[in-house]
Amino acid sequence: MAAFDASKLNIPFMKYRKFAALFSAALVVLSLALLAVRGLNYSVDFSGGVSLQLKFASPVDIGAVREAIGGVGHGQETQAFEDGSIRIRYPESDDTLQGEILQILRDKFGDVTIQQIDKVGPAVGAELRRQAVIAISFAIVAILIYMWFRFRLRFGVAAVIALAHDSLIMLGAYSLTGREVGTSFIAAVLTVIGYSLNDTIVILDRVRENWGQVHRVGVLDLINNSVNQTLSRTINTALTTLLPVLAMFFMGGEVISNLAFAFLIGIVVGTYSSIFTASSIVAEWYLRKPEKR
Repeated sequence: MAAFDASKLNIPFMKYRKFAALFSAALVVLSLALLAVRGLNYSVDFSGGVSLQLKFASPVDIGAVREAIGGVGHGQETQAFEDGSIRIRYPESDDTLQGEILQILRDKFGDVTIQQIDKVGPAVGAELRRQAVIAISFAIVAILIYMWFRFRLRFGVAAVIALAHDSLIMLGAYSLTGREVGTSFIAAVLTVIGYSLNDTIVILDRVRENWGQVHRVGVLDLINNSVNQTLSRTINTALTTLLPVLAMFFMGGEVISNLAFAFLIGIVVGTYSSIFTASSIVAEWYLRKPEKR
C-alpha cells in the first residue's frame, strides 16, 4: 500500500477551528458528565477485593450465575468472556466467601475450574489510584516544562491542553462502554500521551520554523501551511499504528482488547487534537495577543 502524500493539498484547517473547538468542547463536557454520572469501572487493582475467573465444564448462562450467587455476600459483578469463562468480582477479600461461591456454582453447574484469581486490599487499591494520578500529573508537568524550553510557553500550554483533552475523552469512552480501568489502562494513557505529543511537536516545530513569515502571511495561513506540510507524516503514522492496534482489538482476547481499545481512542483523538486543538489554541492566542518571535 502506497503511503499517503499530502504534499499538494492545501486544506484550510484554521477556517474550521471554531467548529472543531465546539466539537471538542461537546466531547469533553459529555465525558465529564459520564464520569460524574456513571463513573469508571475500576479493576480489582484500583478498587480492592477479589476477582475470580472461572471455567465451567459446559457453557452456562451468565444470568443463571448471577441468580445463583445473588444472595452470597454483596456487590458481586459478573462478566462473560468469549471463551466461555466467567469472571466474578466482589469487594470482600474473604476466603470463606470465595469457598461459598465456588461451592454454590459447583452444586448447580458441575465442575468449575479457577483460571485466575486476583486479590487486592482496599488500602492497596487506593494507593495504586493515588500513584496513577501522580504519574499522569508528573508526565503532564514535565511535558509543559519541556515544551516551554524547547519552543515557547504558549506552545507548551497548547500541547498540555490538547493532552488533557485526549485523556478526558479516553476516560469518557471507558465510562460509556463500562470497560475496566486498571494499571494497564494507565500505561495506555501514558503511551497515548507520548504518541499525541509526538504528533503535536512535529506540527508545532514546523510552525516555529515558519514563524518568520507570520507578519507577511498571517498566523492562520502560517499554521495552515505548517499543518499541511506535516500532514503526510501525521496520516501515515496514524494509519500504520492503527493497523496492529486493530488486530490486537479484534483478535487479542479480552485483556489485550481492553488495552487496544484505549490505543484506538487515543490514536484517533490524538491525531485530531494535534491537527486542530493545539494549533487552534496557538492561532487564537496570537490573534488575541500578538507576540513577536
